[in-house]
Amino acid sequence: MNLLRIRIHHLIEQLSDEELESVWHDIHALHCDFYMLSAIQQVKRSQQPWDILTQEEAIRMLMFV
Repeated sequence: MNLLRIRIHHLIEQLSDEELESVWHDIHALHCDFYMLSAIQQVKRSQQPWDILTQEEAIRMLMFV
């Protein structure tokens, strides 16, 4: 793990400020996508055939997450 951390720091140091900002936005978007994918997979594992939400209920639940 330590070697990987050193290599990542070395890569970051080679980026310009503009590239670093662009990479940050991309990584943040990927992080959010991964978070949503994990939540979807968790729901799929726990969902039962009788668990049905209306569209309004689903939107309300997503707004509070």
